[in-house]
Parts: sequence; structure tokens; C-alpha cells
Amino acid sequence: MKCGGFTAADDARDAGLYPYFIPLTNNEGTEALIGDHHLIMIGSNNYLGLTVDPRVRQAAMDALEHYGTSCTGSRFLNGTLELHLELERQLAEWVGTERALVFSTGYQVNLGTISAIVGRGDYVITDKEDHASIIDGCQLSYGTMKRYRHNDLEALDRVLASLPEEAGKLVVVDGVFSMGGDIAPLPDMISICKKHEARLMVDDAHSMGVLGRGRGTSAEFGVTEGVDLIMGTFSKSFASLGGFIAGDADVVDYIQHHARSLIFSASIPPANAAAAMASLRIMQEEPERVARLIEIGEFMRARYRDLGFNIGNSQTPIIPLIIGDDERTLRFWKALFDAGVYTNPVLSPAVPPGLQLLRTSYMATHTDEQLERVLATCEAVGKQLEVI
Repeated sequence: MKCGGFTAADDARDAGLYPYFIPLTNNEGTEALIGDHHLIMIGSNNYLGLTVDPRVRQAAMDALEHYGTSCTGSRFLNGTLELHLELERQLAEWVGTERALVFSTGYQVNLGTISAIVGRGDYVITDKEDHASIIDGCQLSYGTMKRYRHNDLEALDRVLASLPEEAGKLVVVDGVFSMGGDIAPLPDMISICKKHEARLMVDDAHSMGVLGRGRGTSAEFGVTEGVDLIMGTFSKSFASLGGFIAGDADVVDYIQHHARSLIFSASIPPANAAAAMASLRIMQEEPERVARLIEIGEFMRARYRDLGFNIGNSQTPIIPLIIGDDERTLRFWKALFDAGVYTNPVLSPAVPPGLQLLRTSYMATHTDEQLERVLATCEAVGKQLEVI
């Protein structure tokens, strides 16, 4: 009865406004093909444009040829390759920690890490705009979850002050928030955590390859030593699939032996590990990619503001166009889609009512011509729908 009563998707389909699960015929980085419809892609997390880099593709093919398609087992048993260990060594060096541990997806990193670390009598404290994987990891733990208003340092201080002094406390925050594109104020958060003897974990899924010369939010602020755990994913700047947690060696070793999402899942396939490693090497050798990405973010934020769009507090190449109404957001998405621009609509309850938005995100490989076409299209549709 519950499933039969779910009609929202069918209603959107009937109205010609259903925006999800659209199959791509081809996806060549900055452009996508859906059937015979060409679109400029500004809805991807492929921040450095490396999914189409021939060096990344070749690394994946070489690993496929050498190792086969899968380990068919978990890291705990037969699923660990020397390739995984080398990737972990390079990741730890890249982010500036003693050790790193690779999981099969970024989602599983948060589920496994948080539920392993936080136990009975412990507390886990999250920003209200943290990613769903963080919330799910908290709910899978045996600890108590507390939340504070988005990027509100006074609220974080009050929550921590209200907890028992002797209790274990883990604060988990997105480095870059995936919808708003704003950045967590890590230096002040570290001070507050130290004041209350709390540990800090930063989800850098949308920061790796973007901030701190590609090393993430902690590196951007120069506070890596003040962060206890750094999480990253391969499904964005690393042009692959998987994720990792990095920190002190004894902490990572504990997670490795207690994280259920690691122990009871098949390991990341060799081709994905090799692609992530090749992407990491390109980040190291070509810092101009990150610089170009930051330049594009600054350019697009300024131009959107000049056009009259509400882009919230975006500080990164993730730029929301806040529309504020479900139906108008869908109509804006559809008009852009038809005009050849691919964006992602985000509706309530994924965002609070009044903050419904189109999530746009940019790649280092977008050309100036593509960006100008996007801006011209957004301006025309924005005026047509009286958004600007």
C-alpha cells in the first residue's frame, strides 16, 4: 500500500518534468549526449575533468588486463591487492597523515568509520547540512547524535558544552557542503573541539582536487594537524569509484578491524584503484588544473550575481541557483535541459522549503565558450521564468 500510494514520480513524469535517472548515451566530460540531444554538463562532480583523460583510462585498462575485473572478496580476506596498499600510501602522503584506508565507496567510508569509532556512551555531533552518509553512519552507531545549525560556531560550542565531560565526542562536518558550495570554518571549529576535548572528522568528498591545491579543506586553511580524520571519495576529482579515511596509524588500524562496511563488502576493483592513483598523480604533477577550477568558480559566481541570481554563500565551483519553489525549480531545470544545459534540481525536503535550487558545478576543463553559453542560457531562462 505504501508503494502503491507513492505518486510523486508519476505525477512529475506525466507533467514532463521528471528530472531523475535520465540515461546518458555518452558522457565526454564537459559535454553529454542523451539520445541525439547534446548538452553542456554543469551537473557533474568531475571537478578536474579526469574521467576522459587518456592517462587515467589507460591506467584502468592496464589494471584490468593485469588483475582482472574484481577481487570477489572483502579487504578483510582475499580482497586486498598490493595496488590498494600503494594507493593508501600515496593518499596518506598527499593529505599529510600517517595512514589511509581505502573503502569500496565514499558512502561506505562514512558508514564504517563513524559506526566503528562512536560507541555506547559516546556522542557524535553533526552540522545540519552534512551529507546523508554522515547521518546514516551516526544512526548505525551505538552513540547519541546531536546536531547544530549550519556553520553556526556558537551553536556547536553550546552543543559540546552540554555533553558530559568524560564522554567520547566526535564532530563530523563536510569540508565543502555539497549543495551550497560553502566551506566549513575549520580553524574555529578546531579551537572549539579542543576546548571541549572533542575529536574532529572532515568529509572532504567535494574538497579533494578543489581546495588546498587539491589536498582538501584542512590544507586550504593550513590546519591538517588539528583534524583527526580526513575522508575523501574517488567518485569526484579522482575520476573513479571508492573512498578513503586518513588519520593517525593506530586510529586507522582500529577502523580497519571494526568498520562493517569495509569488512563485509567486496574491495574496490583494480581498475578503479588504478584510475584513482593515476588521477592523484595528475593532481600532483599538474597544479594548474586546480588553479583553473578555482578561477572558473570565481568567474561564474561573479557573473551569476551580476545577473541577479541568488547563489547563497557559495565559495567554490559548486554554485546553487536558488529558485525557492518546487515546480518553478523543475520548470527552470527543464527549460535549461531543452536548451542544452544539464543541471541538477534539488527539491524539498532535500533542502528546506524556500531554498529549492538548481545545483551547478564546474570542471577545470570547461572552455570559456561553454561557460558563456551556459550564462547566456541561464539569463534567458531566468528572465523568462521571472527568477531574475
